[in-house]
Amino acid sequence: MISTYRNTLLIYNPQAGKLGRRHGALIQRAAEILRRDGHRITIVPTTGPRTAARIVREHLSQGADLVLAAGGDGTINEVAEGLVHTGVPLGILPGGTANVLACELKLGARLERVAVRLRECRPRRISVGHLTCEGGAVSRHFLMMAGIGLDAHIVYRVSGPLKAATGKLAYWAAGWTLLGRRLAEFQVDIAGQHRTSSFALVSKVRNYGGDFEIARHVSLFDERFEVVLFEGRSTFRYVKYFAGLMRNRVDGMPGVTVLREQCLRLSHPEDERIYVQVDGELAGHLPAEVRIVPNALTLLVPPEYRPEAG
Repeated sequence: MISTYRNTLLIYNPQAGKLGRRHGALIQRAAEILRRDGHRITIVPTTGPRTAARIVREHLSQGADLVLAAGGDGTINEVAEGLVHTGVPLGILPGGTANVLACELKLGARLERVAVRLRECRPRRISVGHLTCEGGAVSRHFLMMAGIGLDAHIVYRVSGPLKAATGKLAYWAAGWTLLGRRLAEFQVDIAGQHRTSSFALVSKVRNYGGDFEIARHVSLFDERFEVVLFEGRSTFRYVKYFAGLMRNRVDGMPGVTVLREQCLRLSHPEDERIYVQVDGELAGHLPAEVRIVPNALTLLVPPEYRPEAG
């Protein structure tokens, strides 16, 4: 029960997709719901990219015992970065474009209703992922997934103004611009195997993009990733993969390999830049290592979230 917490930091992203111009009113209504449950709420906006973790740490030093993140998956990722290994719980209030974590937990998409549902949530310890790339220059934790290759290249190409105006359609538009192009391939070292891939999904969740499932046998409670490797340089081959995805038949398709592991390394051809995204935000480029960090974060989880874990 979150009623046991009293000093709550509510950190929000005023630029998040679904908060928009009404962010002030929405956040205040959510805060009022929580105040009625006895919480003392401190509301703080992020001031730009990569500022949330610093804000979280400042308020933890002042006695915050619960942190709520209002925004998209990128905002939640940044807030979680400040909470890893602290024991202070993270709760989410969805306000972004895809809201993948909220979809995974089946919390719903309306911020005020989720604020009410937080009363039911229980703190659960989970593992998270950790990405190191660009020769150690980039070090990031993630709650849900890392994507390497095709999907990260789409994230790289997404137009910010178009995303603000159209939401998920901006990702489809960016993907459409790649149709007919040859995709770059990279090497994956995993479980003693050496694989070649043009898109690798390293996931702790089943939901992908808010609408699909690619990794189908994993949960936030799992201590291993589900790793889905796609082969092929032709984007038209991905049309076939997408057709399989729509029929829930990706696993077992020719060119698709599904593995379960705690660590993998990825390297790239010298003449290609292969991008990496974590939790839907561009993180860097190869070479990279991705690994599980066990028992790293306390997350508020609704009681009905009981997927099978591997």
